[in-house]
Amino acid sequence: MRFSISTKGFTDIIDITDQISEILKKSKVKDGVCLIFCPGSTCGLTTIEYESGLIKDLKRALEIVAPMSDNYEHCKRWGDCNGFSHIRSALLKPFLAVPIEDGKLVLGTWQNLVFLDFDNRPRNREIIVKVIKSSSD
Repeated sequence: MRFSISTKGFTDIIDITDQISEILKKSKVKDGVCLIFCPGSTCGLTTIEYESGLIKDLKRALEIVAPMSDNYEHCKRWGDCNGFSHIRSALLKPFLAVPIEDGKLVLGTWQNLVFLDFDNRPRNREIIVKVIKSSSD
């Protein structure tokens, strides 16, 4: 299954938990793994408590690790000046695997699935979701 989202770029963080849960529900898989992927080298997927303070903290931490204002070799070569977004994607990864038990994603009480768009412009992104049934299901 696939779905699309529009982003603002610049480390836009979007909660996608409900969309993934709905896809899982439609699959009727009770036990297995949910693989979430976004084609692209300037985005990421992770889990976090989707709370405004933590979202600000995560953005600040990413700015420390790979600042937007640094002079990246990528910008010198290509002129698109989004080297920071590629570095952030390489560190967080554009994919995530979540276990499925009893037809539900195995997530902690405050744990949400989030998509991060690191690029330096708004984007339309496609999220690919593969629900893989356990052989024992």
